[in-house]
Amino acid sequence: MLSTIIRTIDVHGVPIGYTDTGDPNGRSDSPVIVFGHSLLFGGWMFRAQIDALRQHYRCIAIDWRGQGGTQPTMDGYDMDTLTTDAVGLIRALRLAPVHWVGIGMGGFVGQRVAARHGELLRSLTLLDTSAEPEDPTRIGRYTRLAWAVRFLGVEAVRGKLARLLFGPAFLADPAAADTVAEWAERLDRVDSVGTRKAMLGVIGRAPADREVTAITAPTLVAVGGDDVVTPIAAASRLAELIPKARFEIIENAGHCCVLEQPAVVTALIQDFLADAADRR
Repeated sequence: MLSTIIRTIDVHGVPIGYTDTGDPNGRSDSPVIVFGHSLLFGGWMFRAQIDALRQHYRCIAIDWRGQGGTQPTMDGYDMDTLTTDAVGLIRALRLAPVHWVGIGMGGFVGQRVAARHGELLRSLTLLDTSAEPEDPTRIGRYTRLAWAVRFLGVEAVRGKLARLLFGPAFLADPAAADTVAEWAERLDRVDSVGTRKAMLGVIGRAPADREVTAITAPTLVAVGGDDVVTPIAAASRLAELIPKARFEIIENAGHCCVLEQPAVVTALIQDFLADAADRR
């Protein structure tokens, strides 16, 4: 299983938390995958994928500011600063070129890394994400949720958040209860100030639709068929903007496909990475 030990590395004066499986062959030359998590989670959400992929890849999971193992900062929750954090980590650990796997906000960052620093990537996997700004009809609702988390705590809005993050099929499955409970417990342990700022950073993100057309890395775009945060149409538009991107829909999954359909997502990533390697 994925180690729970969080390491930190200084990136431009900010201690960024991450986990690292190390090189599987002990020679420091295995291909590297960097995982970027979704809002309200941490690198831990990729544990199923990392457990499978670490046999052939060095797997790094970064935690964004104010989430997981990275402490809150006064500012820097916008996607541009988080992109700088990601690039800084890749360069400081001398990982490039890497395969990037990002979900939600991890996808927002991955798009920007690929468009601005294409030399750092071997491939790009974007899950449950889009190149668009937040839907203006949802900004008010999401902003109220951010403040509720800050002042009332996770438990007060747990049900509302869960219905946004997880699809109905997953929530209806009794076997999923432990995963949802773990997510809520982990989120409750994180400083709520950082959580609110991270939420506002995502809510207020700038679009990347003009940038992503410049992406040259082999790209996979996939979305849960029941994702209400990133609808299929938004993910499809993202795939259309990126040259030669592959598009997939993951059935019976909401916004957290890596947790809801872990085996399906893992197999999809494995297949895509093998194809990307053949294309190089």
